[in-house]
Amino acid sequence: MRRVPTGERPDWRETATANGFVFHTHDGAPYWDESHAYAFTLDEIERDIEEPSAELHALCLEFAGRAVGDETVLASLRIPETAWNAVRESWRRRDPSLYGRLDLAYGGAGAGPAKLLEYNADTPTALYETAVFQWLWLEQGLASGRLPAGADQFNALHERLIARLRELPLDGLLAFTAYAEAPEDRGTVAYLQDCALQAGRSAHFLDLSEIGLRVVDGRLCLRDESPIDTLFKLYPWEWAFGDAFGSAVGRTPTRFLEPPWKALLSNKGLLAHLWAMAPGHPNLLPAYFEEDPAKARLGTSFVRKPLYSREGANVLIVRDGAVLARDEGPYGGEGYIRQGLAELPVFDGRHALVGSWMIGDAPAGLCMREGPGPITTDAALFVPHYIEPA
Repeated sequence: MRRVPTGERPDWRETATANGFVFHTHDGAPYWDESHAYAFTLDEIERDIEEPSAELHALCLEFAGRAVGDETVLASLRIPETAWNAVRESWRRRDPSLYGRLDLAYGGAGAGPAKLLEYNADTPTALYETAVFQWLWLEQGLASGRLPAGADQFNALHERLIARLRELPLDGLLAFTAYAEAPEDRGTVAYLQDCALQAGRSAHFLDLSEIGLRVVDGRLCLRDESPIDTLFKLYPWEWAFGDAFGSAVGRTPTRFLEPPWKALLSNKGLLAHLWAMAPGHPNLLPAYFEEDPAKARLGTSFVRKPLYSREGANVLIVRDGAVLARDEGPYGGEGYIRQGLAELPVFDGRHALVGSWMIGDAPAGLCMREGPGPITTDAALFVPHYIEPA
């Protein structure tokens, strides 16, 4: 694993706009950065990232199967009791999932196994730029000679997404929703909607504020009361459960992508339960709920994370008893976990985070984000990657 200068395409911004990647810059600050890239060996991808990702995802599914039958687990995750039935029934129906992203601390061969930091199992973004724009970067980099001949990329997301959307048992109206005025969210959902169309599905977009609830049958619906049979929502379950329609989730015939059972995996409490299930697993870090006296086993170096948190908000990193980093935010009222400290690798002064994508139950691609500090926030840059030729 190396950080390699590659130089920018002189017209990459125009190329991005022409291909619908309109959120490559946030509030005047860069988000996409192709002045360099991360290079991996094929063995690093297959042995150190792909195989552990599949194993970790399977362990998460095993946990979900246990959790739905254990009220103490549901309570520990601070899932409201009014939502327990929705979570249980969606699992027992085997409501299918579409995608997710495992965030890993990994520094390359020789640096030790990849460690799971969290599972973005419900509403992960960075999807379009991973699946499409970094692949376009690879193709153009090969054509121009900026990348070595024979270079490849761990990236089957686009094809896998279309195939997954084609095979899902979706009947009737499929709708996609997000905050239309949030460029990254809108771009992510627009991309998934396009994948659905390529899969032969009829797909509609509506803003979150436009979703209605039909009195006649309890289905979610469009403005004209056309019933929504399946809804993809880029909106976290922990927010949805608390909304006005939250109590309707367990009763509505509308099905969801991601399904309610994914709330079990997008919760940082998952990390403590995984460690209890598989203590010593090479790809897990020891983790405990904040109220668990066993957290003392972590000593004076640990990371404290809210059960519900996004983009590093309210994360605290302590090393040898001193605060290494903290990020402020609106989370924490629901409780915290403590996780063993696995610092992100630093390349040329930048902290690099590996995102390993799951489509259905299979690993399908990789993205890299990097930032100036040890907490990956919404200011982190997206950097492309490639697999070095043999």
